[in-house]
Amino acid sequence: MYADLVIKNGNVLCLSDDNKRAEAIAVKDGKIIYVGDNEGVSKYVGDTTKVIDVGGKSVIPGLIDTHVHLVKFGFSLGFIDLRHVTSIKEMKKLVKKKVEESKPGQWIIGRSWDQERFAEKRYPNKHDLDEVAPNNPVYLVRVCGHVAVVNTRALEAAGINKDTEDPPGGIIERDASGEPNGVLKETAMSLVYKAIPPPSKEDHIKAAKLAVDEAVKHGLTTVHFVSALPEEVAALQALRERGELKIRTRIYYSHEYLDSVVSLGIKRGFGDDLLRINGIKIIVDGSFGGRTAALREAYSDEEGNKGKLVVSPERLKEVVSKSHGAGLQLAMHAIGDYALELILDAVEETLQGNIGDYRHRIEHASLTPPDLMERMSRLKMVAAVQPRFIISDFWTVDRLGPERAKWTYVFKTLLNKGIVIGGGSDAPVDPIDPIYGIYSAVTRGCYDNIELCKYTENEKMSLEEALKLYTKYAAYIGFDEDSLGSIEVGKYADMVILSHNLDEVSPKDIKNVKVVMTIVAGKIVYET
Repeated sequence: MYADLVIKNGNVLCLSDDNKRAEAIAVKDGKIIYVGDNEGVSKYVGDTTKVIDVGGKSVIPGLIDTHVHLVKFGFSLGFIDLRHVTSIKEMKKLVKKKVEESKPGQWIIGRSWDQERFAEKRYPNKHDLDEVAPNNPVYLVRVCGHVAVVNTRALEAAGINKDTEDPPGGIIERDASGEPNGVLKETAMSLVYKAIPPPSKEDHIKAAKLAVDEAVKHGLTTVHFVSALPEEVAALQALRERGELKIRTRIYYSHEYLDSVVSLGIKRGFGDDLLRINGIKIIVDGSFGGRTAALREAYSDEEGNKGKLVVSPERLKEVVSKSHGAGLQLAMHAIGDYALELILDAVEETLQGNIGDYRHRIEHASLTPPDLMERMSRLKMVAAVQPRFIISDFWTVDRLGPERAKWTYVFKTLLNKGIVIGGGSDAPVDPIDPIYGIYSAVTRGCYDNIELCKYTENEKMSLEEALKLYTKYAAYIGFDEDSLGSIEVGKYADMVILSHNLDEVSPKDIKNVKVVMTIVAGKIVYET
């Protein structure tokens, strides 16, 4: 039996249970039929076999991102990018440039600003934006996705004024006179977001394609699409019909659509190995960056503030009970320890001692003190974590103080407690780049002057452990461990060829490794 594809002369990290290494791989009909040495693979080479000689570079399993807002990420690629802005003055310049390129009245959208980087050391407000955009509504989302700043035109479009009450789970910040100052937190953001003209079906499809094309450039072969909306899933289905859905997608619908999903009788596993529904995503609290993550004790840098719950404990219990009863996997956003505690209460109450292989997920699991970790382990929970947050949340120690910082992003300890964790980006919150996530898990920001390093240096992972966050472990938390996540005979031929031999790369230089080729089911979907 000749192979369709053979890879030889590789430094193959199989990332299987036995941590096998190999030189060569053979692929037939989208699946791996041989893993071994160069001599052994030669018998699979026929006249029509495509042979790739990787010249000693590393070959790894296809990378899996366990937490992506896929279509929103695609849309964000067309927004003003404020990630590296270091002042409100610079932000205003970028907004002004976009206004000059736009028609009067056209919405100006941007994202990824962080007030912690600003020279002014404050939040931007509506007055800042009004100066450069008097005739265009402006909506700029903070890097965390839990805070936005808007201008007067946007507030008017949404009908927000002095008399508008805070929505449940949200905050409209106000000046001394009670007027909205343009800063919106959590559910208050949606008041303005709903006023933005909705994208068309074709707009959604274009955004989905942009996101998929960007994902494969970074070696991603599977993504877990969280907080998915019906129109976004429809866009993926349209891509599939056009033969342009290059990556496997696992869908977690936003909890607002729980009743619809349940009424259709959809359970985890509905679909196939390319496009599949896994479950329901619910956001329980906010972010550390916006000081809206719900904590058991107040923020160290803001007295009396313990953050914000986005949903009530009662609604959380209702979603957990209904999702679990319908056979859906839960993906529950918890950044603060109080939010995590409430989730564990809800899961424990729902399971009533029936601890099966449900793999209900904690999204982020940013602050996990020992008592909550023990409960996660006992309930057989899994977690989707974002290693890059170690570096992008460079202010963590100031926010939480040294004691709580010791239990922030503690990936190694979570694994040691038997809690399987998978790596992700949270794109568009952070760039969709798993290599940088691997670098972050290995180095803990120690080369980037991140203060958290000195409190959590014991959490550094080996390169192979960090790779497993985005392969073997990520496959497990998506119920894909039998077909994805490692290079083994019988599994799908989802693989990545890298620019380096990883055995020769120092921890400091991991972030410089590039993806040379991405292969899904034996087909090349990206190459440099």
